[in-house]
Amino acid sequence: MLLKLENLSKSFGGLKAVANLNIEIGQSELVGLIGPNGAGKTTVFNLLTGVYEASEGKMIFAGKDVGGLRPYQVTHRGIARTFQNIRLFGDLSVIDNVKIAFHQHDKYSALSAVLRLPSFFRGEEEMESKALALLEVFHLRGRAAEVAKNLPYGEQRRLEIARAMATEPRLLLLDEPAAGMNPQETRALMELIRWLRDNFQLTILLIEHDMSLVMGVCERIYVLDYGMIIASGTPEQIRIDPKVIEAYLGEEAI
Repeated sequence: MLLKLENLSKSFGGLKAVANLNIEIGQSELVGLIGPNGAGKTTVFNLLTGVYEASEGKMIFAGKDVGGLRPYQVTHRGIARTFQNIRLFGDLSVIDNVKIAFHQHDKYSALSAVLRLPSFFRGEEEMESKALALLEVFHLRGRAAEVAKNLPYGEQRRLEIARAMATEPRLLLLDEPAAGMNPQETRALMELIRWLRDNFQLTILLIEHDMSLVMGVCERIYVLDYGMIIASGTPEQIRIDPKVIEAYLGEEAI
């Protein structure tokens, strides 16, 4: 088991945003986390990545408790994420956005960088090569020198995923990756997500409102409502679950 959340809870004052959450995700699984707006999905991601500290419960990743770690420490452990609202370094180039994420794997020291020793230049060349290779995967190599904020929306989305991949994660958290995309872009994204999982032996947990993407790409799905899991199962099981239908339609399920 790569990720195990045990009775995970988060309260903001009197509001319990996440309540007694229990989730298990195995190595190389592709899992969806869905639910109505305000259900607590992004709060779960913020807990996993150290943005919030849990009020109760445990987060076990690769056999170790990651509760209480800072975001950079979580990244070093092998968890990376994207955001619902794109958070690129807009005024930097496309390749610099990716190289920033590679820096946590620097093989040269700060002294080497200051003195411009040979190890610094070797490290920079290796980073440049890796960044270009990753941009090739995301069909962005031809845009490497462009300013990130000038990319079309769909390409900015792909760049954000590429930047997350540059941290060399074991678990990738995708927060609404299809938001703002047209149907053609969404289909291409589905293929990319599957390819990343298969070729990088990656585990992926995604939040998404586009049910065509969720049902088309996820092997298992957890459904969150008012901070609690109300259903879990395969896409086929979730599609016909009365509790899920009720939560999404806001009416009694028959």
